Amino acid sequence: MKTATFKLAAIALLMSAGTVLAGPGGAGHGHGDETAYGKPGDPKKPARPVQVVMTEKDGKMSFIPDRIEVRRGEQVKFSLRNNGELDHELVLATLEENLKHAVEMQKNPDMEHDDPNAKRLAPKKTGEIVWAFTKVGEFDFSCLIPGHREAGMTGKIIVK
Repeated sequence: MKTATFKLAAIALLMSAGTVLAGPGGAGHGHGDETAYGKPGDPKKPARPVQVVMTEKDGKMSFIPDRIEVRRGEQVKFSLRNNGELDHELVLATLEENLKHAVEMQKNPDMEHDDPNAKRLAPKKTGEIVWAFTKVGEFDFSCLIPGHREAGMTGKIIVK
């Protein structure tokens, strides 16, 4: 009996850990916390505007642009536009975090994001993300709807 109880407790613990890790930024990253790739921006402060278009064409999905350079300490206002015929999202994180999150999205493709580093848009809709890049490095942005990243919907942010 103790073995069965232990197994059930272990399964419950693993399932709850998966839920915590499912959100962009992983465990311990609340809405105001700094991450490896920066922190939520302050919409009241100046930000460099960067337009990002989401689209799909001829079986390929993409972000335009798919490479963005910023300076450490810079705040960016990403103006997102879904020009495609399908829902798309932009999730900003480290490559490792986005790859882990993509696995969770395979299990729960309708997962809604209510995080400062992620925005999901219906076709022909717009949205924005304001983000402050506080650390130097290369970071990822991807559409983690199952199949979209694999179809080319990924990009890189280089912070110098």
